[in-house]
Amino acid sequence: MDDEDRSRWLVDGMNVIGSRPDGWWNDPDRAVHRLVGTLQDFARRTGDRVTVVFDRKPKDLVPGFHDAVEVQFARRRGRNAADHEIVRMVSEDARPASIRVVTSDGRLKERVLELGARVTSSGAFLRRLESGP
Repeated sequence: MDDEDRSRWLVDGMNVIGSRPDGWWNDPDRAVHRLVGTLQDFARRTGDRVTVVFDRKPKDLVPGFHDAVEVQFARRRGRNAADHEIVRMVSEDARPASIRVVTSDGRLKERVLELGARVTSSGAFLRRLESGP
């Protein structure tokens, strides 16, 4: 499959994690690792390109490619730091219409839609992740 034909996902990591009240807040670093593993399975299964952006950085997780998933961390700290990073990434992309941003954050959704990206809600994406092959 040609790189331009593959779906491109840009995932608001903590938004996806926070969309399911499964006790993730008891060990947020573990939740980050768990999401990266789930995204790796998804990327291998679909051949899609997946980038995930987090506000928080576990000490043992470095930015870059982890198997089939690119892991990034917000460059700045504070509220909505990953949102700003996602907007920056979409705005700098030569083909924003090819990006599907995964978030349920209303303001982030508005901002990336204005830039030409598409949006999938965190809940819909989780259902897609769980649907299997």
